[in-house]
Amino acid sequence: MRISKIVLILLSGLAVFITAGCKKSWLDAEPQSFYTPDNAYKDANGMRAALVACARNQRIEYYGDNPPILTEMLFSEVTVEGITDKSGPAQDLNLVINPDFAARYDDADHARIQYYWREGYRAIKYANTVITRIDDATYESEEERNAILGSAYFYRASRYYRLVHQFGDVPAVMKEPTEPKLDYYTTKREVILKKLKADLEFAEKWVPDNVNKGEVTKGAVSHLLTKVNLALGDFDAAIKSASNVIDGGTYHLMTAPFGNAPSNGSFPKNVIWDLHRPANKAIAENKEALFLIIDRFGDGGYDGGMRIMRQAVPFWGTYITTPTGKKGTNDNVSNIDVVQSDSVGRGIGRCRPTNYSQFEIWNDPKDLRHAKGNWMNMEDLVYNDMELKESNDPYYLKPLQYKDDKGNLLVSDTIRCWFGWPQYKTFIPDNENKPMQGGHTDWYVFRLAETYLLRAEAYFWKGDQANALADLNKVHTRAGASPLTGPVTMATILDERARELFYEEPRKTELTRISYIFAMTGKAAENGKTYSLNNFSDANYFYDRIIAKNNFYREGIRTNHNDQYTISPYHVLWPVPSDAIQGNINGRINQNKGYVGYELNKPPLDAIPEE
Repeated sequence: MRISKIVLILLSGLAVFITAGCKKSWLDAEPQSFYTPDNAYKDANGMRAALVACARNQRIEYYGDNPPILTEMLFSEVTVEGITDKSGPAQDLNLVINPDFAARYDDADHARIQYYWREGYRAIKYANTVITRIDDATYESEEERNAILGSAYFYRASRYYRLVHQFGDVPAVMKEPTEPKLDYYTTKREVILKKLKADLEFAEKWVPDNVNKGEVTKGAVSHLLTKVNLALGDFDAAIKSASNVIDGGTYHLMTAPFGNAPSNGSFPKNVIWDLHRPANKAIAENKEALFLIIDRFGDGGYDGGMRIMRQAVPFWGTYITTPTGKKGTNDNVSNIDVVQSDSVGRGIGRCRPTNYSQFEIWNDPKDLRHAKGNWMNMEDLVYNDMELKESNDPYYLKPLQYKDDKGNLLVSDTIRCWFGWPQYKTFIPDNENKPMQGGHTDWYVFRLAETYLLRAEAYFWKGDQANALADLNKVHTRAGASPLTGPVTMATILDERARELFYEEPRKTELTRISYIFAMTGKAAENGKTYSLNNFSDANYFYDRIIAKNNFYREGIRTNHNDQYTISPYHVLWPVPSDAIQGNINGRINQNKGYVGYELNKPPLDAIPEE
């Protein structure tokens, strides 16, 4: 557009403004909408609508490119960040994880620490709006009011449970903010957990199970209460709240094939495959789902869906050659005879499993979670590049090979391009991306298998080996594996969690929670060590477990881009983003030990400020 035209448009707009300004009526307020908190939250439907914001906030943890759940997984023994062609991805954690990093970056090329801080408190704000205004509305009954309040308590508790195991002591905000506030103070983690316990015990009495899929259930409340009880060291209460779910009659483990999803090719239908089919997660027949994220194609959810095949499948279309020295694979969908990306997706190898999660935990060939068809190995793919066909190469459509007959490596990037993966979880048909990256699907947040593993853990802390083993075997044998024989250690429990809950559990959160319990109780871990809260950021089970099991961090492996994998004990807690601290000019949000700013800390509050 030429300058003269721009000036004309601006002058025309100004003339309209001046003309309208000559009329006194132009100054009269004409409200364009009557949507205000006072009239929006006047009845139960308005309150339920407010809870939708909490539900929507919950689901984005799993969706999109480099979803935040992967940050939880890379601060653990099960995976590392596999992108190897650039610096920035969270590999050298000693270098890149700091308060300014946490404040500046929240994108696909970096760890998503800022996301968890920002969205954690955003979700708390949504829940606090309902909690603070609960008696501004009218209800048909006390049961209706308390069920809505209990659901809001659940959403708030779920976020605080994560925050106190990601960042430790954090500000406790338990009311809706009505004006700008710049004087927050850090509150002790235990104080916040006790508040969550009280809130969830209330919610457990009032939240029902017969709700729409994706809404808060009584089972989900009891499940989260179990985690809080464990975090507080109240193991008897943890057993009780877990038993409320397990023995309540509403939920049970799925133990036989079910639903209408097709089998995995020639591999027969089995319960593990069916349990993780998009079409089966929210159906009434599935009695294992306690709390679900609902995400369907066309419902206005995250663009592109989960993209789980992009994240958790190897970058198999590149850097793999045949023994004859030719490019072997192609992940395109056009001008190619064998389109493998329609069956496994076009992966980029970001969610790279360790030797521990890929090999060491799989010691039973009958385990359906690692059986052929449910689990994919690179050798299940074939050389499919069309130039091989055109040149009559003998390896065309033959299984991939890691090395040739002389022992020469045939993969130039073994971190990103060569590993196995759980196809039964990652295969999500994709209507939006070609090649497929992993489309829209419902996703488990809590399911009964984890409840059994939580109760097994509570029994372990109490020294009840028999009951701990029985609960572990409920999950282990459901997958077709032979029963575990004990003794039960924390390693036994974490191994089963790794087998069962890949891409479901927030692994870093759970490792930190367990590390706190070891430090609180002084109980010796399987490595023979005991731990203390006095030097928690200097010596902890979290770090020792990761170094023992994660070969990338233990060996300081370097990527093709020459970035080294490192981790330290203080990463048991993440850095509080520096902008959160610097903007709080009239108070003090503490920084965790190991990060710049820790020296300015003040004693955390030992009570909820509003109380």
